[in-house]
Amino acid sequence: MREMLSMIVVLTVLTAVSGGLLAAVKVKTEPQIEEQVLKFQKAPAIEAIFADATNDPIQERFNVKAEGIELQVFPTTLTDGVKAVAFEAKGTGFGGPIGLMMGVNLDTDEIIAVRVTTHSETPGIGSRAKEDLSFVTQFAGMTMASNFGIKNQGGDIDAMSGATVTSVGVSQAAVAAQDLYKKLKPEIVKHMN
Repeated sequence: MREMLSMIVVLTVLTAVSGGLLAAVKVKTEPQIEEQVLKFQKAPAIEAIFADATNDPIQERFNVKAEGIELQVFPTTLTDGVKAVAFEAKGTGFGGPIGLMMGVNLDTDEIIAVRVTTHSETPGIGSRAKEDLSFVTQFAGMTMASNFGIKNQGGDIDAMSGATVTSVGVSQAAVAAQDLYKKLKPEIVKHMN
């Protein structure tokens, strides 16, 4: 009986120490991970969306909060004077979460462009959502009041051939972005003035 109690105490101590070490490593590496995600996933998408930006949206990024939601926003002024923002929303594809960066004109609520930032989709099939821009360019010029659903589900977006689940995931991310924008636009506008 004494041996069993001894084993339980040893296992408890080992588990607590291991858990504490893992938590410390997570806390220590979190800022570096966020910086790498910004540099290698979000920044290329933002640069593609705002090719004619007059500022650095990455350096001027800010967070807004409303209704229990927090969102990282990348503001810019384009060469024609248009004020715009980009932000990321998520959907669920065949292989897991799909990140979608959406650039929006603040005056007209028109989408400037969208780019897929992250995905775990099948190479050559679902991964085309990021690699082949013909799918995501459908969103450009649509307003934030548009139906971002896939056409066979009553929406305005043509699905990618052979990658319907991925197409639906990108569509879900666009709908999530639409919802975030509606809820947070007043806070975004306040922060930009």
